[in-house]
Amino acid sequence: MSHYEERLERDLSQIKKQLALLAGLVEKALADAVHALLADDDPLAYATILADNRINAVSNELDRMRMAFIGVHLPTGSHLRLMGAVVHTNVALERIGDYAVTICREAVRLGRPQGLMAREIELMASESRQMLKQAVDAFLDGNAEGAKATMVIADQVERTFDMAFSDLLGEGDHFNIQDLFAYLTVFNSLERVSDQAKNICEDTVFAVTGQAKGPKFFRILFLDEDNSLLGPIAEAIARKNFPEVGEYHSRGRTAGVADAQSIALLQELGIDLGSHQPQAMPAHHRELAAYQIIVSLQGPVKSYVEQIPFHTVALEWEVSRAAGGPPDLRTLSREIALRVSNLMGVLRGEEGS
Repeated sequence: MSHYEERLERDLSQIKKQLALLAGLVEKALADAVHALLADDDPLAYATILADNRINAVSNELDRMRMAFIGVHLPTGSHLRLMGAVVHTNVALERIGDYAVTICREAVRLGRPQGLMAREIELMASESRQMLKQAVDAFLDGNAEGAKATMVIADQVERTFDMAFSDLLGEGDHFNIQDLFAYLTVFNSLERVSDQAKNICEDTVFAVTGQAKGPKFFRILFLDEDNSLLGPIAEAIARKNFPEVGEYHSRGRTAGVADAQSIALLQELGIDLGSHQPQAMPAHHRELAAYQIIVSLQGPVKSYVEQIPFHTVALEWEVSRAAGGPPDLRTLSREIALRVSNLMGVLRGEEGS
């Protein structure tokens, strides 16, 4: 190894040591913040807030080291990708330190959480901290596969958040409005930890493999009265024309009976509902939290769903249907296809025509 290569590797090692130091401080701050909240330990909360100054100083030094590395070595290829990933990871860790401070500031205003709130805070904190540790380990080890495996935990944290949000609203009568907002802030901060950990994982994959973050994949649910026509048409069109954008399902308020003549006519229009079996809404509405988007084609979404999950976007499409008599399937399918296409353009960030 040449003298230049030795210096490059030494400088890289120092940057990784600095990043590991920052990650350790952030992980401790998060653990202390959660403990301060659950134990009603105000002195620990205030000490954790003050310790954020150390996190900021270490973060600033890491940024200085990164800039010096670029200035001295003029990196290309994998080394340049790594420096880009260090920038993003530094920012992610610094933000997680801020989330810990936010939790501490709410902890000194709240009493000791009890019962359901305490259990759900412990659960979300455990999942988020596990994801953060695995993300940092994968980054420092240059382990792209470990990073990819860790990203899956984010979905579980999101489901836990939706459950906690629903329970928090259900327990609303037991809290004043300030406490309700404080707990929501705590849960949101813990979920944001997992979001930042996922960002670290994506940067790890990019630094190691050069593979950039792929487009977001959406789970979309179409609703109608009996799941025999409108929802299934939207589902079939979306699945046929936009398979790369998402995963599509349809449900009805009740499970009706598919009309054989309509299915045959739609088949001629290129919309295959031959294997569709009408299904009613899931018995447990928490199952709806798995969907990022819910679209009603008949009436308000809230007429189907008692409580729209926190992370779910609700849309309402009042499609045209002839009053009395059979619908004009050609016109109906064209209208639904246009609405589906417009939605996909929004999801992919495309400029509307």
